[in-house]
Amino acid sequence: MPAYFIGRIEVTDPSRYSEYMKATPGVIAKYGGKFIARGGETTTLEGPEETRRIVIIEFPSLEAAKAFFQSAEYQQAKQLREGAAEAQFIAVEGVA
Repeated sequence: MPAYFIGRIEVTDPSRYSEYMKATPGVIAKYGGKFIARGGETTTLEGPEETRRIVIIEFPSLEAAKAFFQSAEYQQAKQLREGAAEAQFIAVEGVA
């Protein structure tokens, strides 16, 4: 069953954050992930306006999404984000 990794990111240092953005696609692909949305235009339809960067990645399973996030490769890439952004990441199981 697919799973979706959803990130809401407040970028505070765009130049440093761009290094993180370069480092993550290969790691995501290694764990079977593919970008569904990656910081495109957003429109808030209800509730408080969302101004953060939104990222959605599809993985083949919740286990694959967790393995990606916990991997040594991602933890290394994650260091590039430290001090460049504040983030919230969640993973949710999709439907069959």
